[in-house]
Amino acid sequence: MRFTGSTRLVIMMVASLWGMSIANLDWGSGYNHTNWGWGWGPYHPPNQTQGPNKINVGGSENWHFGFNYTEWAFQNGPFYFNDTLVFKYDPPSNNTFPHSVYLLPNLWSFLTCDLRRAKMIASPTQGGGDGFHFVLNRWRPYYFACGERNGFHCKVGRMRFMVVPLFRWNH
Repeated sequence: MRFTGSTRLVIMMVASLWGMSIANLDWGSGYNHTNWGWGWGPYHPPNQTQGPNKINVGGSENWHFGFNYTEWAFQNGPFYFNDTLVFKYDPPSNNTFPHSVYLLPNLWSFLTCDLRRAKMIASPTQGGGDGFHFVLNRWRPYYFACGERNGFHCKVGRMRFMVVPLFRWNH
């Protein structure tokens, strides 16, 4: 079986994403991994709360062109079932570029910034004020991207990230 250049690129990207996600897991501590933090046992992550969280996408940077949201998602995870992501961005004006939020249907669309089957969940006018709120209410991968300029903000501006919400275990 021969792989084309694009197939090799996709395999490399998927392997890189997988490797980064494994490298960024907080496995706890312990000589023989007896303290693995899977939501039970003696290990409790220090930032874990018992109820749903409101998370500002990008932190104080908000949703804008040129910020690495994939890295932000790795550094600010894990995200839990029923957490709310808040997308804040400037409404369109003469001195700002418009932004939007799209939900992409699958990993391939995410990797290639293909918006053809994506669903707009927040228009350019919905990010002002308190921002657009999106609840992670299903256990599935969520692929988010900015759809402005036919995917240019997604591809070049790095305005994309993915999350898979975890179940919050009550102790």
